[in-house]
Amino acid sequence: MAEEKVTWRADLVIHNGQNRIAIYFKKDIDLIARVKKLTGVKWSQSLKAWHIADNKKNRERFNLRIEKTQDLSLDKVDALLNFEQWLLAKRYSSNTIKTYLDAIKSFFKFYDNKALDKIDNADVIVYHNEFILKNKLSSSYQNQIINAIKLYFSIIKETVIVIEKIHRPKRENLLPNVLSKEEIKEILNAHGNIKHKTMLSLIYSCGLRRSELLNLKLNDIDSNRNIVIIRQSKNKKDRIVPLSPKILTMLRDYYISYKPKIWLFEGQNIGEMYSEKSLQSILKQALVKVKITKPVTLHWLRHSYATHLLESGTDLRYIQELLGHNSSKTTEIYTHVSTKSLQQIKSPFDDL
Repeated sequence: MAEEKVTWRADLVIHNGQNRIAIYFKKDIDLIARVKKLTGVKWSQSLKAWHIADNKKNRERFNLRIEKTQDLSLDKVDALLNFEQWLLAKRYSSNTIKTYLDAIKSFFKFYDNKALDKIDNADVIVYHNEFILKNKLSSSYQNQIINAIKLYFSIIKETVIVIEKIHRPKRENLLPNVLSKEEIKEILNAHGNIKHKTMLSLIYSCGLRRSELLNLKLNDIDSNRNIVIIRQSKNKKDRIVPLSPKILTMLRDYYISYKPKIWLFEGQNIGEMYSEKSLQSILKQALVKVKITKPVTLHWLRHSYATHLLESGTDLRYIQELLGHNSSKTTEIYTHVSTKSLQQIKSPFDDL
């Protein structure tokens, strides 16, 4: 298939937590018949593509290495692929791998005409000034780039980069975005579809990250102990969170209607994980229905959960455990958005 003209496109993707090669092409009976003959090929409704295992043989089959040279020189392509293999061997999460690869690729593209062993600390500073700052990219993105650069150049032998001298931007003190309980109630009740309603409700009621919800399996809901088990989340940590009786009732109604087989929330195909894009779409639809114009994201539900717990008197140490934070300093940021104490302060203006 590598000899075909531009009738198809193959991309490296992470699907259901696995590295795969997705094959995209317009509907063509002959191409479909040929693709079906490939060993281990599967169709994904969420990707809208056929996909096969990501290995050396399949990469060569689809000429992925040559495709990548449109963006990067061959030495940078090799470096990127080797970095990916190292991250996989170290069992970094799929999200972290994608973030690091995207970040280091951006840096490689900026210095595509310069050998990797010649790139030094001055080049890193130039990249920050001439690419990140010039394009008004965020400090959080800049931090991602720094993390990727530090990690990559710490694992290769031939480099003139001094890791300790790569400095981070001054940290922005941004407050988490929080919705009121009334706004949360409107959003969660916006959908009549039990599946959509349950997904959003479970995120808020348990303070879940998007990926944590999508990675839940049926046996992660322990109705006997009234807990949800979140396995191997950020920083490869397991944790448990309490299961609301109201959510348990919703989950039972949802299960009767949909009968998922593997994942708690599955896509259109049985046994296929629900997609991040579809989950985001569910939230967007809810916002439109209730006419909330704030740029709400799924993570706002998690922030709101933590803040509402704090305002109801839950100890900060428990909130840290429920959210899966390594450091209490991360959890303490919610004290700055809680309005419980602020509402007790009387403005001197009222005495005028």
